Amino acid sequence: MFIQFTKEQKMMMIEDIQRYYYQENGDEIGELAAENLLEFIKESIGPHFYNQAVKDAKNLVEQRMQSMEEDLYALERTVKR
Repeated sequence: MFIQFTKEQKMMMIEDIQRYYYQENGDEIGELAAENLLEFIKESIGPHFYNQAVKDAKNLVEQRMQSMEEDLYALERTVKR
């Protein structure tokens, strides 16, 4: 996937995976295994979250545009003849 994380972000996520794995399984997972799991999530599952976020952003923008359109119509004045 085209999403790029900084080294710091990637290390934080790897540490989160390691911590989660230990809490759930009572066993440790190595850094390489955690990194591989992160890559799997990013490539296989991440697009679902990304696409939903895009849909949510689109809906928000559409709502704001509709509200702005209503505000603009409220500025209209009647024309007397």
